[in-house]
Amino acid sequence: MRKEYLTVENIVGPLMLVQDVGGVSFAEIAEIIMPGGAVRHGQVLEVHEDKALVQVFEGTSGLTPGAVRVKFLGKGLQLGLSRDIVGRMFDGFGRTIDGGPPLIPEKYLDVNGVPINPEARDYPMEFIQTGISTIDVLNTLVRGQKLPIFSASGLPHSRLAAQIARQAKVLKTGEQFAVVFAAMGITFEEADFFMREFEKTGALDRAVLFINLANDPPIERIAVPRMALTAAEYLAYEMGMHILVVLTDMTNYCEALREISAARKEVPSRRGYPGYLYTDLSTIYERAGRIKGKGGSITQMPILTMPEDDKTHPIPDLTGYITEGQIILSRPLHNEGIYPPVDVLPSLSRLKDRGIGEGKTREDHAGVMNQLYAAYARGRAAKEIAVVLGESALAPLDLLYVNFSGRFEKEFIAQGEGESRDIAAALDLGWRLLGILPKEELKRIKAEYIEKYYPSKKE
Repeated sequence: MRKEYLTVENIVGPLMLVQDVGGVSFAEIAEIIMPGGAVRHGQVLEVHEDKALVQVFEGTSGLTPGAVRVKFLGKGLQLGLSRDIVGRMFDGFGRTIDGGPPLIPEKYLDVNGVPINPEARDYPMEFIQTGISTIDVLNTLVRGQKLPIFSASGLPHSRLAAQIARQAKVLKTGEQFAVVFAAMGITFEEADFFMREFEKTGALDRAVLFINLANDPPIERIAVPRMALTAAEYLAYEMGMHILVVLTDMTNYCEALREISAARKEVPSRRGYPGYLYTDLSTIYERAGRIKGKGGSITQMPILTMPEDDKTHPIPDLTGYITEGQIILSRPLHNEGIYPPVDVLPSLSRLKDRGIGEGKTREDHAGVMNQLYAAYARGRAAKEIAVVLGESALAPLDLLYVNFSGRFEKEFIAQGEGESRDIAAALDLGWRLLGILPKEELKRIKAEYIEKYYPSKKE
């Protein structure tokens, strides 16, 4: 029989200070019993001597010191799991919200996960097709990688997240693939959009959804990515599935972390965020990867909005340090009506070289990717010169590059929201655009591939 404490001394924001406790540990779950018998739940954030600081999940409104009882359960936050989680929707605490039957768990796992020995990690090297050309060809996503998307306020990152979750697949047949989708701090309209989108397209049959609304408590927002990754680890390492985890929006997660840090009266660091933001984010991002001897894998695509479009803001800055590249969305491209507005030049995938080529995508992939980057960069530079001096100041070859960059944006970067281009079609499109340029300009592609794939007639 566990003790119940009546020694709540102070309540500030979502936090509650309990005195004269014994045998309580960090991250332990507590039940807060109100005078009427209603129960709320909380988690121990800090223990000092005989004092425990508890964060109440459902908020502290209506709670009065001395009138509530607190019972510590002797375990951390856990998620009940079984294979039946695929195709279901959950809230931030792992409770079903899709109106279906209750889940019968086969196993309970701690949401904080289990540390992975670095020696046991396997190198990410297998291609995942998202159906989006700017990612598949230029910033290739590799199985086991963590590749964030840096967006900004007003840009269509929600639509892009839903599209990736719908379209993503592994090319090898016979391998089980699923998507774990976690949305944090979103509005009801966005939540409705995601749920309708997944149901309408049938993508829900191979997806696990965790939805946290903007009006839900901040502690729930902090639990969401850990719930999602715990579900992913179960499916990947125990069921042998390949899992893509899409987390949106990590900025909302960090804001919740800052709110809790302020309630704890901690000394703030950069821009008011806690000094342990890097460490906290790493406990999420580093849960991606492949493990030797295990059939499954976890690939992560966190999505975040850069406050004021600032890449140096702590959230994108630290995310870029921890992860293996970034895909950056462009406001100018969005203003031109291009979807998805991926700014290819500052975007990169650090692990793409091991995931492309013969037997994985196509033998000409690396050369086409490098040539498209080079040609687009030169075309952009020539276009900027033309804005100042006029097109008459450009050489005929530079005019070809300007033509290439315009068509590259309108035909290669731009694609429909429901359009899924396979890697072969995307590479063929790249070749059609490179056909604008003379063969002698294709210096980054092997001659044998130019002979094989270069269009016979310029379009």
